[in-house]
Amino acid sequence: MLPPPALHRRAVVMAGLMCGTAAAAYALLPGRRKVDPNAQVELEKLVPTRFGRWRQEGQTIAQVVNPQTKELLDKLYNQTLTRTYVGEGGRRIMLSLAYGGDQRGSLEAHKPEVCYPAQGFKVLDQRNGTLPTPYGTIAVRRLNTGMGPRLEPLTYWFTMGETLVQSRWDKRMVEMRLALTGQIPDGLLFRVSSIDTDPERGWRMQQEFVNDLLRAVGPAERTRLAGLAQV
Repeated sequence: MLPPPALHRRAVVMAGLMCGTAAAAYALLPGRRKVDPNAQVELEKLVPTRFGRWRQEGQTIAQVVNPQTKELLDKLYNQTLTRTYVGEGGRRIMLSLAYGGDQRGSLEAHKPEVCYPAQGFKVLDQRNGTLPTPYGTIAVRRLNTGMGPRLEPLTYWFTMGETLVQSRWDKRMVEMRLALTGQIPDGLLFRVSSIDTDPERGWRMQQEFVNDLLRAVGPAERTRLAGLAQV
């Protein structure tokens, strides 16, 4: 039996060999493929304007993305979609989607923790959570934000390559898996928010909205929107 130092050295060598094999396999690929994002994803068609108890309102008041130069936004996102939906009793949900065809490094989609403060909001509370649906559970991030008298709780998640990612580790694993098939990872940021002085009530309404939406679309759309397995 090898002594502990020898075992450690062997582990290091084996790890190096595995990394080298992966790198060699990647180097032999004919070239990294970048899927045409506009051909693959059409946000306007992905989300219906009317479903369940919700219908799109003509005037959109949702905050969209980090207010930087148009050139940078065009680089970060291939498509954005912002709508306000009205439900029973005049309840309103603001939906915002941002799709980017290349989510490596500095092109990673901006998260609400960044873009809301950039627009003058304060992040009053933030937490990880889960959003149960009939098709599986979505790992989400929930924020309560405020600007003056306006309190806006929100729920969001992020998918890469149709896989839900919640941490940098998740993101890295998806990037590595896609790299081995020569693909550049795309990404979709899904956000819903509402104006509500009670954040718990707002988050419950957002969960109701998401479930109504997922019931109204097909399996492929559910996978694209929320990384849920097609069933």
